[in-house]
Amino acid sequence: MIVMDLKIDNFFAFNNFHINMSYPKKIVDSLINPEHLQDRPNFRYKKVNIILGANATGKTSLGRILMSSFNFISRKEIVALTDCINDHSKEASISLDFIINENKLYRLLARILPEGDNLYNEDNVKIKVASVNINKRDNYEICAKKLDKLIESADYGYLEELDKVSFFGWFFIYANDEKFHQAPLSEEYFKILETVLKALDPSIKGIEKIEDVENSYIISIGNKKILVQDGEIVKKNIISSGTASGIAIANFLAEIIEGKCGFYYCDEKFSFVHSEVEKAILNIMISRLPQNQQLFFTTHNTDILDMNLPKHSFTFLKKYKVDDDYVIECVYPADYLKRNTDSLKLAAENDLFLSSPDLDNLYTLLELKI
Repeated sequence: MIVMDLKIDNFFAFNNFHINMSYPKKIVDSLINPEHLQDRPNFRYKKVNIILGANATGKTSLGRILMSSFNFISRKEIVALTDCINDHSKEASISLDFIINENKLYRLLARILPEGDNLYNEDNVKIKVASVNINKRDNYEICAKKLDKLIESADYGYLEELDKVSFFGWFFIYANDEKFHQAPLSEEYFKILETVLKALDPSIKGIEKIEDVENSYIISIGNKKILVQDGEIVKKNIISSGTASGIAIANFLAEIIEGKCGFYYCDEKFSFVHSEVEKAILNIMISRLPQNQQLFFTTHNTDILDMNLPKHSFTFLKKYKVDDDYVIECVYPADYLKRNTDSLKLAAENDLFLSSPDLDNLYTLLELKI
């Protein structure tokens, strides 16, 4: 599963928002290789998408709308999209270009008409799904223009249109998830889990599967034993936040290594993890990500910018006020930094992309008199 382009309006805080995952030319000696469709070298896509930005700029919401779109396509449940609408008195729309397994580019165009009492039904949802074959020499832009000619508007019922899309998989994790996905308790999984957890906490002695209790294992930390059952940690108060995050991170990494999901979104799961560990695990994720698959990774850690990755792998989200409303837009460092010697981290620290939070109001507290 590969997402190539997303346009959304009136979902969460996104109004006329657009993000694109193609890039113009091959990068020589890139650490992310190959970054094109198999047997389609001209069809380049951003295999790794690292999303940065201040708080409330939409990093988590971007994952939520993608996951909701996938659920809508797969389950044909309109609530997956209607729950994401910001203003129910206005029309909401989404345009999603994506690739599944075959060499075919799909476009989903959906309009959700306003409903005064917030009770949406299938009459409120108008969509159109079209696809074009990706020929040997095609790039994304060529195929997108073909889709432009096939889709002028969304006027059809969603039940029949969504049948045009083949099955696909995905995997998302978020910073505030209370319960994490439980990966199959295989020997390979325990190797990944133990390696990740020991990198986060050297006092971890080992992990033991409980044979007579389904989907359960014990983590030995010093003289304590932590039970994990069905994706939940029993007695969370005796385990550090970093170690708890490490279990979810290990599950996510195991899914990438297994390679069955195809699309992966990791949202700020490393907040309690040391920067060097985050960089190392991200590097492993990138190295083990199969061809024709895609990773989204959101973070506040600017040390990630020092990793020797193509500049097109990074996208900054910025939010600013326009009249009485707020706008979220993408800033692509590759549009600003053209030379290989340009420092991405230095540019970010100097706020070249205008994505840093506004601190002026905070500093007025220095003058506050109580």
